[in-house]
Amino acid sequence: MIEPLGKRVVIQIAETEQVTESGFILPNSAQEKEQFGEIVAVGPDIEEKDNVNVGDKVYFKNYSGTEVEHQGTEYLIIEHKDLLAKISQ
Repeated sequence: MIEPLGKRVVIQIAETEQVTESGFILPNSAQEKEQFGEIVAVGPDIEEKDNVNVGDKVYFKNYSGTEVEHQGTEYLIIEHKDLLAKISQ
């Protein structure tokens, strides 16, 4: 697993299929990346007051972070300050 440094988190970006009104399924390469996902790892400088934990679903700023691929899965490494909101269930 990827372990972020500092005040960063690793997010597995949510993948959704997009279907046009006429029923065509758009491939991921033709879509904009989603701006939400699930936190899979947190850096050592993340504190309890930062209110983020592994398993949280979050929204993040568009065009933020660094996309990486690890063992065939794409992740986003992003700074805590670029998180916008948690998704309640």
